[in-house]
Amino acid sequence: MIMLGVLIALLTCLLMFHFLRQRSSHKSYPPGPLWLPIIGSVWRLGFKLYKDTALKISKQYGNILMGWLGSVPVVAISGYEAVIEALINHSEDFDERPVTPFLKAFAKERGIIMSNGHIWKQQRKFGLTTMRKLGLGNKGIEPQIEEEAHQLVETFAREKGRPFDPMLAISNSICNLICAVAFGHRFPAEDKEFIKLMEANDYFLRFLGSISHISYELFPWIMERLPGPHKKALASAEAVLSFARKEIEKHKKYHAVHEPQDFIDFYLLQMKKSKNDPTSTYNEDNLAQCIFDLFIAGTETTSLTLRWALLLMANHPDIQDKVHKEIEDVLESSQLFRYQDQKKLPYTNAVIHEIQRFQYILLVGLARQCSKDVNMCGFFIPKGALVVPDLRSALNDPKQWETPEKFNPNHFLDKDGHFVKREAFLPFGAGSRACLGEQLARIELFIFFANLLRAFTFQLPEGVKELNTDPIVGASVAPRPYKLCAVPRNSSS
Repeated sequence: MIMLGVLIALLTCLLMFHFLRQRSSHKSYPPGPLWLPIIGSVWRLGFKLYKDTALKISKQYGNILMGWLGSVPVVAISGYEAVIEALINHSEDFDERPVTPFLKAFAKERGIIMSNGHIWKQQRKFGLTTMRKLGLGNKGIEPQIEEEAHQLVETFAREKGRPFDPMLAISNSICNLICAVAFGHRFPAEDKEFIKLMEANDYFLRFLGSISHISYELFPWIMERLPGPHKKALASAEAVLSFARKEIEKHKKYHAVHEPQDFIDFYLLQMKKSKNDPTSTYNEDNLAQCIFDLFIAGTETTSLTLRWALLLMANHPDIQDKVHKEIEDVLESSQLFRYQDQKKLPYTNAVIHEIQRFQYILLVGLARQCSKDVNMCGFFIPKGALVVPDLRSALNDPKQWETPEKFNPNHFLDKDGHFVKREAFLPFGAGSRACLGEQLARIELFIFFANLLRAFTFQLPEGVKELNTDPIVGASVAPRPYKLCAVPRNSSS
């Protein structure tokens, strides 16, 4: 036992010596928390994450700070100016995704979100082109969003103004929209396979950012041999991929019957066009992972935003009343709103943007990896370092927003009540890795929000003075389960 203790102490000293020598060789590294052997700087986060954790650390060390995930340097970038410097001016330097043990285990460097190099460039280019083809207009995805919004209105109406939790209904609708984009059709809410798909996707997303996830990244050689949530998360990922593969097989069977209608159709067509191209990365493995990426990026982000939206409307009836008035003044018919109607509804549009700013649904932005040694803002960032852009800090930067800590739709209105775009509005990121589904998300949020607010007044249940805004924090920032009353506004709704 004494010998073991001596060996551990010696190893610890050697690790500290290696770190200090490395640190002294690059004195221009950004400042940051103390590095400890094996765990790095993870200790500084504590055992519980809060949505302002990154902000508190940046106040201590500055807008560019360096921590360590084990022996891997992690550079966190905060504040609008520094975030834009990283994502726009150093876009190519930081356009890689980190190949961490868990991310490699589930994505295998395929698809769009977690791939790099030639695979990423080809898959992303195809994704951008296809999402545009599936975008606005009667031949795009918009009619399906309108139909899903109509279904959600009917689901809420069945509650007859009684208190209910809207989470499951919203999640069903958003998940079905991704199904429409990827597969070309929706599923009944009671469909067993659809329920399994939703459960698998939800578990995987909740796992990200958890203690078990961080442990896997730090000690993969141990975690691979142990049971636990990480095993279920990988099984959940495989369940989503398996669902995608079944849909791909169905599409292959009927591929020649019609013109491309959905993501799989367009991808299979691209595979056919590229079959003689030796540089092509278009294959069924990448297609299945691209579909998984659509579910990762497109379900929780939009559903969480809508859940925050209804909570905030119930907590701010004065703002909700202004939205109702604008909607009534602009559109009196019973037809569903179209995305083009946002131009007629500047206040409603401002409220939607402020919801995304005030309750940004990610803890920070998705991590990048430095592809070469970089000097930025006077600091040295080594090749291979993880780079984490804190988009939340840009959305709360006091230099950019008049009242960053308050829910204030006037952030997006000029003195005459016209909607104004804000450069610091970065919920979808910026640069070469900006969110692929930004336009789809914008359409979804507007159509769902406008139609729900026209159909209902969202009220607090009797005896409730205010809904809890203290979030559940992981990789995402989710509202705690709540109930509200969707009171029908008129008989036509």
